Amino acid sequence: MKKLVILFGLYMFAGSSMAADEAKQTLVGDAAAGEGKAAICAACHGPDGNSALGTFPSIAGQHPRYLVKQLREYKLGATTNGAEGRYDPVMSGQAVSLSEQDMYDLAAYFSQQEHKLGETTEEIAAEGMALFMGGDLERGITACAACHGPSGAGAGQAAFPLLSGQHPEYTKAQLEKFRAGERANDPNAMMRDVAAKLTDRDIEVLSQYIRGLH
Repeated sequence: MKKLVILFGLYMFAGSSMAADEAKQTLVGDAAAGEGKAAICAACHGPDGNSALGTFPSIAGQHPRYLVKQLREYKLGATTNGAEGRYDPVMSGQAVSLSEQDMYDLAAYFSQQEHKLGETTEEIAAEGMALFMGGDLERGITACAACHGPSGAGAGQAAFPLLSGQHPEYTKAQLEKFRAGERANDPNAMMRDVAAKLTDRDIEVLSQYIRGLH
């Protein structure tokens, strides 16, 4: 019960912070404008946001608030040489020239695209489901479903991302970065705290399970 209260408190803090940030914004994304601006994104993410390569995430159907947050932090990573935000040599280089309106427009466009679902092998499904849905109380691992939902749909208002159908290669890479502390743009270190307790096997089965989750 205590852990549930702590988790709820973290969720409310993250959600209220996001709401405060949004209240300061008057920008509205224009999906039609975003489609034109998305041409450069297609090389890695696909024209409709469904990436063909596992190393690049599919962003079709992703929550707009999450997309804007990541683009802002990639831009911050570029301007601070990786000291703040989120840094990636490709994405930070692309985001550095984006205006706030560009970010909102791109987020509006990609969020309206239908994301493609994947499949999970039967051998992985049961093991992955147990950890995703129930976590591991003995190891202090919170269930992924607590924030991302049982179907991996995420929570748009809290900027918790859609996971359903994501490439296992990308999911695995991100969990490994959170575990190593190489990615640190998660509110209240929520993902780093969970990932620090995951084994290589945990990360593998979760990544494969999420691919077929819907």
